[in-house]
Amino acid sequence: MDIDQFRRIQSRRRFFRDCAGGIGTIALSQLLAKEGRAAAPVNPLAPKPPHFPAKAKNVIFLFMEGGPSQLDLFDPKPELEKWHGKPLPPEMTKGLRLAFTKPNAAVLASPRKFTPYGQSGIEFSDYIPHIGSCADDLCMVRSMFTDAFNHHPGQLMLFGGSIQVGRPTMGAWVLYGLGSESQNLPGFVVLSSGVGTSGGESNWSSGFLPSTYSGVVFRSSGDPVLYLSNPPGVTRDMQRAGLDALKDLNQEHYAETGDMEIASRIASYELAFRMQMHAPELLDFSRESPETLAMYGVNEEPTKQFATNCLLARRMVERGVRFVMLTHASWDDHTDLNRKLKKNCDIADRPTAALIKDLKQRGLLDETLVVWAGEFGRTPMVEIRNPRDANNAGRDHHPLAFSLFLAGGGIKGGTVIGRTDELCMNIVEDKVHVHDLQATMLHCLGLEHTRLTYRHLGRDFRLTDVAGNVVAKMLA
Repeated sequence: MDIDQFRRIQSRRRFFRDCAGGIGTIALSQLLAKEGRAAAPVNPLAPKPPHFPAKAKNVIFLFMEGGPSQLDLFDPKPELEKWHGKPLPPEMTKGLRLAFTKPNAAVLASPRKFTPYGQSGIEFSDYIPHIGSCADDLCMVRSMFTDAFNHHPGQLMLFGGSIQVGRPTMGAWVLYGLGSESQNLPGFVVLSSGVGTSGGESNWSSGFLPSTYSGVVFRSSGDPVLYLSNPPGVTRDMQRAGLDALKDLNQEHYAETGDMEIASRIASYELAFRMQMHAPELLDFSRESPETLAMYGVNEEPTKQFATNCLLARRMVERGVRFVMLTHASWDDHTDLNRKLKKNCDIADRPTAALIKDLKQRGLLDETLVVWAGEFGRTPMVEIRNPRDANNAGRDHHPLAFSLFLAGGGIKGGTVIGRTDELCMNIVEDKVHVHDLQATMLHCLGLEHTRLTYRHLGRDFRLTDVAGNVVAKMLA
């Protein structure tokens, strides 16, 4: 070895010795970035590109809490008349798990009249004629099933992909995957009507994702969020100065720890400040035409509250809100089915149809995925809680076969997916699990469900858990 070769070796060794700290720092920063941590505060809600070109940009999920009766709304079963008042043979109910009734309960035929609508000829109940008028824009899924037969577990499964509490929910996953195009409103908003959901906040929680991805509950009147307005004597300049000081302190803390919850806190404070200017305008319907207000039923009863939320949902997606969740409760009709079901349909039918038609005429339906669903369906057997009252008949929970519909953003309208048996006890064609629905929704948004993951407790989690397939028949 001559002196020149020795110097080259020494030079290479010096390079690695002198740069080892820098290379290690670069490697560490890459590892931290993979875990969602960065050296400087970032905006967790900044828009992110999808995995592949998307059809839908936003989601409006109309959650009908309690489990609407598919037998009386979406899936006509005239054969039930033959069994009305009689129990089913044991071989047809073997292994059936029900929440309250026994498998040998008598069958309850539906008194509802079904009519085909549109060129597609999809049949809808006489309780929902307005939704029926949208038939050619809807994908009706009559072969849904889930793993849970009680409300809270069913809602956890629908929105979190697991019956375990603490998982991120659908809206949080979508916001985590795509961010939000709205700079002045939350990316995930929740609007409620009715008596409240069994699952409550667990239906829109961010779980173990950073808290900035949680749903923000809006009120439909007054301040959209409580305490959004400044107290008397506090000017906007005073508030801005206080937020700037707090932001500086949080940024110092973030630089030391890299904790994404601190970045979430900074982003939340800044968003709240901007919302003070823009959220009141969101609730101002003065620029909406009288025809639009009348179409939704905003100024009428019983539609007023739900209609207001539907109109707000349209205004939110116009302003870039990524995921809007409307909850209406409760459709849990164990008793007095005909009266209670009609009451909820009178509330939800007209505004739901108005939302779909309004989105369509504004050119927003193609990029907005609309979903109307409960956590499960109802049994063909009757539930009688008061034997002395002949009008007390209701239906129990039924997770093995229920219906829902989708519209817009990448969904094939005028389509019926799946088929149940003549009694709507079991699915006989094209079974669609809740995980399949989730995978399909993410696909419409340009997200591959197996790639939308978050590392927690040493492993990668995802909305669809370890299952789920995109339902190609749903796609346009």
